Amino acid sequence: MPVVVVATMTAKPDSVDAVRDACTKAIEAVHDEPGCELYALHEADGTFVFVEQWADAEALQAHGAAPAVGTLFGTIGEHLDGAPDIKMLAPVVAGDPAKGQLRP
Repeated sequence: MPVVVVATMTAKPDSVDAVRDACTKAIEAVHDEPGCELYALHEADGTFVFVEQWADAEALQAHGAAPAVGTLFGTIGEHLDGAPDIKMLAPVVAGDPAKGQLRP
């Protein structure tokens, strides 16, 4: 069963470019990880949001131990204004199924 994750990180005001650069560099490696169905970065006012979909819990667990994640957090840790907020989500079935779920 697919697992959806939303990870939110806020950059310190003088570190927005550094966080953006590190996040975009990580994306290519993460896209190549087994089970990655969606790994999309969004930004607003220095807050970065990754919307992720993994094939299953095992793929998400492997992602958490992958080199790209370690490198990313090692690079941006000092540039963040607080700890990242990472939520694993379960779908709520409602409305049109084609519009109510993420798809790769």
